Amino acid sequence: MEAMIRLNKHLRERPSELMNLKKSGTKIVGYAAGGFAPLEMIYAAGAVPVCLGMGGDPEVVTESMTYTPIFLCTYCRSQIAYYKLGEAPYYQITDLFVIPIVDANNKLIADSFCYFTDVNVFRFGVPHDKRPIDVDYYKYGLTNLKKKLEELTGNTITDEKLKKEIEIENKRRSLLKAISDLRIGADPVISSKDYVALHHAAFYADREIYLEVLQEIYDELKAKRVTMTEKKYSGPRIMFIGNTLAHGDVRIHEIVDTTNAEIVYEEFAEGIVPYLNNVDTSIDPLDGLADCYFTKRIRNPWDRPWGDRFDCLLAKAKEFDCQVVIWYQTLYRDGSDLQSWTYGKKFKEAGLNFVKIETNYNAAEKGPMRTRIETAIEMLGQSELEAAATL
Repeated sequence: MEAMIRLNKHLRERPSELMNLKKSGTKIVGYAAGGFAPLEMIYAAGAVPVCLGMGGDPEVVTESMTYTPIFLCTYCRSQIAYYKLGEAPYYQITDLFVIPIVDANNKLIADSFCYFTDVNVFRFGVPHDKRPIDVDYYKYGLTNLKKKLEELTGNTITDEKLKKEIEIENKRRSLLKAISDLRIGADPVISSKDYVALHHAAFYADREIYLEVLQEIYDELKAKRVTMTEKKYSGPRIMFIGNTLAHGDVRIHEIVDTTNAEIVYEEFAEGIVPYLNNVDTSIDPLDGLADCYFTKRIRNPWDRPWGDRFDCLLAKAKEFDCQVVIWYQTLYRDGSDLQSWTYGKKFKEAGLNFVKIETNYNAAEKGPMRTRIETAIEMLGQSELEAAATL
């Protein structure tokens, strides 16, 4: 896709563009990859948001041991090492790092940056339930974030500015959803690796260029789509879910690409831009942001209760006609680890093959990962043959 080539060229040039913006006085606001920091608020303050969400590099994990204990999430431990190694430009140029705290592992990111660096860190809590009192607590965090951004930039965040930014971000979410939905009832016209790359590009790209590219890609893919009248696809369809899919972590995609299967749906608490819901523009902007970013968002692996998260995931598996679920989690992410056992059983009861993959971003993991994924796909083919034999 020509638009994707143009986007990749833009991303290669983006660090120097951001550095020039910083020199001209524009504030660069980093944010954690969990998707709970409303970008509308950062843009409304006149700043540029940049997600600090890289992962997947074993050398960075080794470096992180200088600063963090081993028994916390591999992804979260890696973040301080990306800063300390100085080889990831986005980590070096931020004027503020916004970290919504979702669990103890995620809190490590804020703690390590506060202790080992001079980076200005702002944190606010994200509850694990969605009761009215939890919504109020989340909104309280957004109110404090608004004050912090106004203090940083010297600009007032008005309702009018927020409404304008909400409309633009709604367009971005709608395009990401529209591209993903092209995979429903059809062989995918975009690979999961490329689709996830669009999400990760959103972390850094100039928003105007990014929206133009998204629209071009959607238009091109829509023209290529061929609907399956009887759901006879060319290969097995996979749902790919877990806690974190960092920018740079492509090993699962590389493995699946060597099989006859396709990943057609992704759901990750960190690393995928939340896109299933838009902000309601008919209500108060702060209420709308809380409703979209918190209340309506699918629950994370560490949230509670667990049941409705599974119901949402199973509904998506059925909507996208998935037969295999790959559950991918980082080592020592305890909430995901505990949930995987329950969900694995429930997915199997629902008739889907389920495989759990755990990673420490170690290069030696790829062989065993490949064996387990290929086995899950082959078992699907065997079960279909057995079913056909009984007819």
